[in-house]
Amino acid sequence: MPLPVALIDRETVVRRLNSAATGLTGVRAGYATGRPLAALLTPGDRAAFRSQAAAVARGEGDRGLTVRLQQRPAEPLLATLTALRPPDEPHPAVLVVFQAGRARGSGAAPSPPEVPDLVESTRHAELMDLVDLMTTALLQLPAGEAESVLVGAAGVLCGRFAGWVVADLVDGGLRRAVALGPPDPTATGLLHEVAGQDPTRCPLVVEAARAGNGALQVQPEDIDGFGHDASGTALLVRAEVSSLMCVPLGAPGRVAGVLTLFRTGPARPFSMAEGRTMDVMARHIALAMRRPRPAGAEGPARTAAVDPDAEGCASASPASQPSSATPPAGPRPAPGSRPPRPRPPDGPGRPRPGQEAPGPADGCSSA
Repeated sequence: MPLPVALIDRETVVRRLNSAATGLTGVRAGYATGRPLAALLTPGDRAAFRSQAAAVARGEGDRGLTVRLQQRPAEPLLATLTALRPPDEPHPAVLVVFQAGRARGSGAAPSPPEVPDLVESTRHAELMDLVDLMTTALLQLPAGEAESVLVGAAGVLCGRFAGWVVADLVDGGLRRAVALGPPDPTATGLLHEVAGQDPTRCPLVVEAARAGNGALQVQPEDIDGFGHDASGTALLVRAEVSSLMCVPLGAPGRVAGVLTLFRTGPARPFSMAEGRTMDVMARHIALAMRRPRPAGAEGPARTAAVDPDAEGCASASPASQPSSATPPAGPRPAPGSRPPRPRPPDGPGRPRPGQEAPGPADGCSSA
């Protein structure tokens, strides 16, 4: 149907959503299924909607009322509720059809002012602090060192945003850079297994690196999505993962790396707002990974220290990973002498003698 339609039960729990309802609410059908539709409405409309849905399910006739979605509080919607009895089910369901407009007789009723949600505001401020911390760390990390940037970004996220952070580098192949997890001694063995795992055996990571498709899952149904340990046990089960995010760095386009984040046990699951914030940080991380090394720089750049949350994370690196701090082979200068300063080559970024440097863009002057 072209109109947004939802099939709910007497408690407003969603059983089905059509594509039009998905576009209206901004919630995917798979995520909304099993959750109350009333939770997507403004707080002032939830009680009335639940009451009318229960009345329709009891067989008291069709109902219509005006509701507003939390994402669009200024746009009233006419919700028409009618009973529907699915085959082979003892209790009737409720079919809800949304249309733009108001129910009759409700045009003069002003909507009550909304009270700010302090919990949501606090969480938003925490996410903005995390974005600021990530930006500060990325500016301190060396240019031209993609792996150092990836490991540093993972350290910012671990403990503050997720209990586990696994970073994989895409540089002609797929290679695990670091695994960060809880500092609990009982998790040390699992942490080293994750660090030494071949990322090509993780379907979620492979799909993110190949096609740039990210994932946000609550109570993951595919327990094999992150591969298995040496005994064949699914790592998602062994780590007791309750929600996960797999984020490609650089999509759309060439993916430079993949970050996989886990929350475990009773931790609050990842929300769509947090997924949006992670998308913003992923774009910044990809830009930092692609920064070229400054002209004239030789040898490995000095890496700024960006450690994971000391109280919330422990780290493990693959045993076969070469150290990025090994100095390049070559003759060393004699003691007490200074190495010659390299002369930057002529190029578009450095004018030749007598050549005028490019001026500022239109609309600006410089001195």
